[in-house]
Amino acid sequence: MESLKYMYAMAFAVEEINRNSTLLPGVKLGYRIVDGCSRYPWALQVALSLVGGDKRSCSLTASMPHSIIISEMSFPQISYMASCPCLSDRLKFPNFFRTIPSDIYQARAMARLAIRFHWTWIGAVLVNNDYGHLAIQVCVFVLYMERGVFGIHRDCSQRNYYERCQTDSTHNSSFHCKGDSDLLLVYRCKENISGTGQNKYLAISKVASGVLGVAIKSSTIPGFESYLRNFPGDTPSLSYFSSPLKLRVAYNVYLAVYAAAHALHSLLSCPNRDSPLRNISTCSSPNHIKPIEVKMLITVSSYPQEFLIFWEMFYFQGADIPAQYDLVNWQNTPEGPLKLVLIGRVDGFDVHLNESAIQWSTGSSQVPVSVCSESCPPGTRMATRKGEPVCCFDCIPCAEGEISNKTGSPHCERCPSAFWSNAKRTACIPRQLDFLSFNETLGITLTTAAVSGATVTTAVFVVFVCYRQTPMVRANNSELSFLLLLSLKLCFLCSLVFIGRPSVWACRFQQAAFGISFVLCVSCLLVKTMVVLVVFRSARPGAEALMKWFGPGQQRGSVCLFTCIQVIICAIWLSLSPPVPQQDLGFQGSKVTLKCAMASVVGFSLVLGYIGLLACTCLLLAFLARKLPDNFNEAKLITFSMLIFCAVWVAFVPAYVSSPGKYVVAVEIFAILASSYGLLLCIFAPKCFIILLRPEKNTKKYLMARYGHSYHATHN
Repeated sequence: MESLKYMYAMAFAVEEINRNSTLLPGVKLGYRIVDGCSRYPWALQVALSLVGGDKRSCSLTASMPHSIIISEMSFPQISYMASCPCLSDRLKFPNFFRTIPSDIYQARAMARLAIRFHWTWIGAVLVNNDYGHLAIQVCVFVLYMERGVFGIHRDCSQRNYYERCQTDSTHNSSFHCKGDSDLLLVYRCKENISGTGQNKYLAISKVASGVLGVAIKSSTIPGFESYLRNFPGDTPSLSYFSSPLKLRVAYNVYLAVYAAAHALHSLLSCPNRDSPLRNISTCSSPNHIKPIEVKMLITVSSYPQEFLIFWEMFYFQGADIPAQYDLVNWQNTPEGPLKLVLIGRVDGFDVHLNESAIQWSTGSSQVPVSVCSESCPPGTRMATRKGEPVCCFDCIPCAEGEISNKTGSPHCERCPSAFWSNAKRTACIPRQLDFLSFNETLGITLTTAAVSGATVTTAVFVVFVCYRQTPMVRANNSELSFLLLLSLKLCFLCSLVFIGRPSVWACRFQQAAFGISFVLCVSCLLVKTMVVLVVFRSARPGAEALMKWFGPGQQRGSVCLFTCIQVIICAIWLSLSPPVPQQDLGFQGSKVTLKCAMASVVGFSLVLGYIGLLACTCLLLAFLARKLPDNFNEAKLITFSMLIFCAVWVAFVPAYVSSPGKYVVAVEIFAILASSYGLLLCIFAPKCFIILLRPEKNTKKYLMARYGHSYHATHN
């Protein structure tokens, strides 16, 4: 029935042209209609019969086999149905023209619709020939170039149609349907389908409601309806052709006939056409028209290639006409049957769509969703699933310090070094300045420990001052004990300098205070230990001269000498390359650590190394004096305190190097407090216990009985 309609359209156009006294005066057109029955061998026979010797200027063809065969014979042809993009190749098909647009425009329009509706999960049903394969190639190309993320289920066999329709979850996918597969698809798919196609079967199927179509542009042919009514009674009923008499392919047939007629008109309308000197490339006579002349007239750019049909400009661009399509939508009506509603148009590569006029299969005005995975929200990135299309992905939250501020980001972006990601990973915000402050829990804890240590040291100092005339205080070298308590108090207080916002002077003062305070403290213990050793050697004959070198003045001088060496080291270090406040961006986090950076590691190492040298020397001498006669307890207490001191500072080095951010400062403060508490408790706790809680043991008689001559050597 479709072919019959095209035949009537051609016959009507020929008769209309023959009645026109101005288009081809004195010339009558004729026609011969043959049917290839969609079989290649028959198509070959039909094509050969059309050019087998009969005089004719051009041919109207329907299928691509006709087009290929006739084009190879240099016979101009105008097709109304062959839409394969391959036929636009002028090198392969120089004699071919057509009044139907290339399928590349239709496929591109369908891809644009999918992009407009944000469909990324598409089922492509196509016939296994050049039409189907080229259409899907164009769709894939457009989707990739303009969208970048999509997935296509592609099946070419009828068996796969059944399986896909029964199992596919993409109920809102886009379908490009041609040929017999349309009816098969529609009757097998019982789910709602929203897609694109142009087949008549969809219009009569119950599942076609809501389907979108990219259809050949519809037009009317004035007088065609009356022409059909004048046929005898056995002619197919007019009701079939009136669905609606807004014609599509039949109109292309009509255009093709008129295109040939206008080419003949241009060829026959030149002056002096009967002259033997006429230009055969532009002029001819009715008795000498050759097919190549018609073809040359249409292709030569210096001659008009356009003409008016019903006030509509029509012209060829190479082999093709400008692409125009209707966008249609099958909609339910109150009466029951489906109605084809015009919802937009396609002009070349431009798509014009009235979305508000669409009736979707869901019954809602909301565009159906057809995606394998929902778009990833800001703060996440897309991670493709192995073995699945690229439109199937998981949404992975951005890592710390990375953000994505757009929906569907394929990757997360790293924040600049001075910025960090917010909690939602959607924006980079300035990193907060961080340092060990007095207001935070850690700072309060360390401050409390330091102040408590200084307070206890002061209390011990007061006890020793109050009981300075007692044998216990005098027997333990009271002058060095007071100096040791003073240095311990400085050690506790110097830790407070490390807390708070680092500044230029704070960075310089904290290391100098720490280094000098601890050298003073260890120097006192070292001199105490040396005195103990000398006291017990003084009992030997000839040792009186040795005691002269360890009197009170010499003891004070030794302490000053040891301390001055550290003062010189600190002075040189701080004058040449002092620590400076610096923002530490190396530690990745939402905060920037403000710390005192060691500009010279050598200077800091010399300060620690000198303290360690004195401490190790003191530990060695105290260890040698631990078993002196009468179990003199001062050496044992010093030995135990120095063991704690050295253990703390040996553990400090790896902890200091590996600690991040402000915890570097906390580690150093902890080492200062731990070693200071160790010295205070180990050396002075036993003495204060006797002085305050066992006053009966704080007598000269008790100390003489316990320590013997050592009391006389050390009580002054």
